[in-house]
Amino acid sequence: MKKFLLNTGILAATAVGIHKIPRPLKAIMLGNLPAYLPSTEVLNPSSKLYGKRIAFLGSSITYGAAAKGKSFVEYLQTKDGIIPTKSAISGTTLAGLEPKTYSSRLRTDFDDQANYDLFVCQLSTNDSRANKDLGQITPDVQTDGFDRETTLGAMEDILAYVQAHFRCPVVFYTCMRKPDQDYASLISQLYQLQKKWHFAIIDLWEDPVLHNLIKTSPYFMADDAHPTQMGYKQVWTPIFEVQLTKFLTNN
Repeated sequence: MKKFLLNTGILAATAVGIHKIPRPLKAIMLGNLPAYLPSTEVLNPSSKLYGKRIAFLGSSITYGAAAKGKSFVEYLQTKDGIIPTKSAISGTTLAGLEPKTYSSRLRTDFDDQANYDLFVCQLSTNDSRANKDLGQITPDVQTDGFDRETTLGAMEDILAYVQAHFRCPVVFYTCMRKPDQDYASLISQLYQLQKKWHFAIIDLWEDPVLHNLIKTSPYFMADDAHPTQMGYKQVWTPIFEVQLTKFLTNN
């Protein structure tokens, strides 16, 4: 009885304490409980993604910044049996020649001999905040010599590099954020760039299903952009399963 009362008291105190915790911290605590770890998933060897070698290049959403470094990538690995190569560092930009930028890590973190089935790139939300120049889309005839110090130049460089070295389809995915005119403009340019390079887009920024789903639980998101493990497990991963399966089937 004493043990029961002690445990009950601890639970009550914890409940009171959690009630006073700010929502973002509460989401990180309750959205990253052990029940939501990627290891809780059951492997489905019948998945059409099973055994696919997929490269992932990105920043905080691909990394899992609010999910203890676990993102949809780890859930796809555990649940669908993909063979991932993940290069993701929070706060990094597409543009730039510094070692941690997308275009630099593209050259250091991926194996030219890996025979990737698909290359997935996060459309970073960090470039405008880091004051990177947007640049411009080059003419259709230009296939190299892009300005990697601009955002659009870095994106074209990534597309050209993947085409030349990996020869696999490319998917860019957009991120959720509060209203951000700079990011909205970059997404608009992404669609223009698609006409030249013919890659696929998973547009989470404009996905009404995703926006409605995250309203069903306060613990899916730690803030306006970053999912918790609960969010990745229950919302992001199912979206990527459907979309990546479709792209691989069509290619």
